[in-house]
Amino acid sequence: MDGRRRKEMAQGRRVHVRRIYEPATQGDGRRVLVDRIWPRGVAKDEARLDEWCKDVAPSTELREWYGHDPVKFEEFDRRYRAELHDARHSEALRHLQEEARHGPLTLLTATKDRDHSAAVVLRSELVRA
Repeated sequence: MDGRRRKEMAQGRRVHVRRIYEPATQGDGRRVLVDRIWPRGVAKDEARLDEWCKDVAPSTELREWYGHDPVKFEEFDRRYRAELHDARHSEALRHLQEEARHGPLTLLTATKDRDHSAAVVLRSELVRA
């Protein structure tokens, strides 16, 4: 196994995606909400967040176009990755990359379908870094 693959695997184990509605666990490390909109029914003082990084979330336009339709996920993935490297998102992405280098990082989202979420796309970008 080459060094890059080994690094991705080690990093991948340290970046998790969870729903914000799930209870915090000891292995979460830093807990960062990565949605642009605050999740319904979650009190800010009970969220157990270390940070709310809404600047890394997909743009409103992209989020509304996608509408969490799994049929559009492949195109959403492509467009969101492009956004992550634009001027509006790149600083927030670099910040999370740095956080992931220092220990476990849990990306929190309110999305019901975690497998077709922006947080999953973001996680894959973070483990590639």
